[in-house]
Amino acid sequence: MPAIASFTILQFLWIWNDLLVALVFLGTNPDVAIVTSRLTAMIGTKGEDWHLLTAGAFVTMVIPLLILFALQRYFVRGLLAGSVKG
Repeated sequence: MPAIASFTILQFLWIWNDLLVALVFLGTNPDVAIVTSRLTAMIGTKGEDWHLLTAGAFVTMVIPLLILFALQRYFVRGLLAGSVKG
């Protein structure tokens, strides 16, 4: 169970941050855009409104952090499952 939970956490974080796949499959349609595509659209040509970008990046980090804290005990057990005891 700890190994499966560790794999689930890492896979969730991998998919959550995968902007390229979202752009390929969903395109640039604003009706079906994901959070990370909306953040890249906020950058603009000169990089203005950096305070909005940092606030948006913080909001997108909330869900992965909640998942990590909820399953942290399984994550640590999975990482230490193959270690030598004694």
